[in-house]
Amino acid sequence: MAAVTQALPLACLLLLLLLGSAPGGDAQVVQGFELHQPQKEVLVRVGETLTLSCTVNTGGPIGAVKWLKGWGSGSETIYDPKYSSSRGTRAVNESNTDFTILIRDVRPEDTGTYYCVKFRKKTIGVDELYRRGNGTVVVVQARPSNPTVSGPSYRVQPGYPVSFTCNSWGFFPSDIRVKWFKDKTPIQPQLRKVTPGPSNFTYRLSSTVTVTLQKDDIRSELTCQVGHTTLTAPLTRSYHLSQILRVPPKVVLEPPGPVGLNETVSFTCYVQGFYPGSVTVTWLENGKEMNTGCTPGPIETPEGLFELRSTVAVQAVPEKNGSVFTCRVLHEGQELLSRNATLWVDASGQQGRSMEGTGTRGLWGWGLRSPRPALTPLLLQVPISCP
Repeated sequence: MAAVTQALPLACLLLLLLLGSAPGGDAQVVQGFELHQPQKEVLVRVGETLTLSCTVNTGGPIGAVKWLKGWGSGSETIYDPKYSSSRGTRAVNESNTDFTILIRDVRPEDTGTYYCVKFRKKTIGVDELYRRGNGTVVVVQARPSNPTVSGPSYRVQPGYPVSFTCNSWGFFPSDIRVKWFKDKTPIQPQLRKVTPGPSNFTYRLSSTVTVTLQKDDIRSELTCQVGHTTLTAPLTRSYHLSQILRVPPKVVLEPPGPVGLNETVSFTCYVQGFYPGSVTVTWLENGKEMNTGCTPGPIETPEGLFELRSTVAVQAVPEKNGSVFTCRVLHEGQELLSRNATLWVDASGQQGRSMEGTGTRGLWGWGLRSPRPALTPLLLQVPISCP
């Protein structure tokens, strides 16, 4: 009975030593040695400096303290006192107890679990694992790029649907929010995709919305708004619809007033409600282009559209009875629009007119007619100068 009693303390002591030698644990104590790795999880943003804490006491065997990323066959050495080129650097140099390290300019691929590890020198040049901390999970947060909004590469007329795409990339984690607005009115996007980016640790966003253009969208804009955990305020990018909107003009050729023999008569062509303001107006007399001098430039309306008035003046001599004058308008390289007006001269000297119109593509014009047209071969044109 006495032999059993004496053996019991020895068995207990041996059990305590075996338990204390097991790897792991935030604070591990073996014969007075302690290793503290207090951080369970750390959030850090791309470009910042990561601080990983680890302290030991002065007990324990001879051997280095290192930092490893990951555990097992795929682990990577982050800090090793033998190598000055290690990714991590000591926060407190020459300390025998503080093995906190710094990782500067953090990248998305630095995401992972890091272990502070005490090694024991077994033989010359060979170290074996002695103790390690529980590990610190590092999550690197990457801020999304400023969004970009793209539309079609060509202009579109009112009444047609147009798709716009918002892109943002380089963010982590993948949770991201996107909202669309037309001016201040929310629009529901038709398509939203979050896919892995060029790096395995970043993502990219693509969101598409479709809008039917209106004539009064000249001063409207679309806004893409992106929200993410790394942002204190959403990132926004706006797209002005005037970049792709094309409003074709309405062309009106007004008739001149009553014309008599040898009077000067004016033909005025109104080009109304078009966008953008690039337009070319030419005049033809019986199909031959006239030299009218210059035409005044377009004027912007309060709605953001443009209008233009072009006038030619001719002398109603009897030689050009029945001449056809054409106002021809070219807007943004589209099909030509034209309006015609016919001049009828009262050869008897009496003033009078009647109206008739012709035009291309169902368009109309005005003309002047006398009951008995005279046959004359020539009309004298009077140039108009720009104001």
